[in-house]
Amino acid sequence: VGSTESADEVISIGTQVRAYIEPLQAAFEYHNEGYAVSMASGDIIQAALNLVLICSSSLSAGVNLQSMREKSDEVTNFLYERKMLIFVVQMQCFQHCVLKLIGADEKPAYVSAEEVCNILATNSSVTAVYFFQKAYVSFMFRLYDDSKHYTEKSLDFIDNTWANLLVAHSFHAFYFGLISFWVARESRDEQQQQWLESGKRSKLTLKRWAESSQWTFGNKWYLLEAEESYCKNDYNAAKLYYEKAISSSRDHKFVHE
Repeated sequence: VGSTESADEVISIGTQVRAYIEPLQAAFEYHNEGYAVSMASGDIIQAALNLVLICSSSLSAGVNLQSMREKSDEVTNFLYERKMLIFVVQMQCFQHCVLKLIGADEKPAYVSAEEVCNILATNSSVTAVYFFQKAYVSFMFRLYDDSKHYTEKSLDFIDNTWANLLVAHSFHAFYFGLISFWVARESRDEQQQQWLESGKRSKLTLKRWAESSQWTFGNKWYLLEAEESYCKNDYNAAKLYYEKAISSSRDHKFVHE
């Protein structure tokens, strides 16, 4: 770990793991150090990875949307100038997400639709993220059919994605859980049970992570507990967990959640 030859890679991946133990808002800032070390050593791939991870983690951490917009523009230009198309496609998805949340009509297109399709056809990790971003935006705007459709599409690819533990995985699990319980409430019979089980898997995943970092994951676990209780018509338990989720979000600076 002390070797300067591997320092940039250790920081990029280690910071993501660190965020599962330390407060996310503090941990993801280490990527700035990772970027500096990578550029100093001439490792452009690790520099790019740190930049992409800064952006993806910032959405989870609740960074100001306008700040994210400016940072994502800067990062995407850096990647595009170096023809790192896989990273560019990921950042283009992230930009569209941020701009949609801001309410802007812009839709940057650094990579053509044909190039995007080619990358999605050959890279399951990028495809899973691509569909998750669409599911997330759909959920934020309460578009039921799109939320359900894009969640199903993303989950189709989730088992073939990168093995490294990333902050994005917790973000995905949280929103997949929220969407699953929402769909379960609108469904009947066997399909309802399938979505309830999907939501429960997300809830148990967040519960495990909350054991290592109550700061980052406590509010998310409580909210999924509340949603499951509501689905089961246990309104007293739901009320208790909703209140815990609100309190934890406020105390740990996740008011956006």
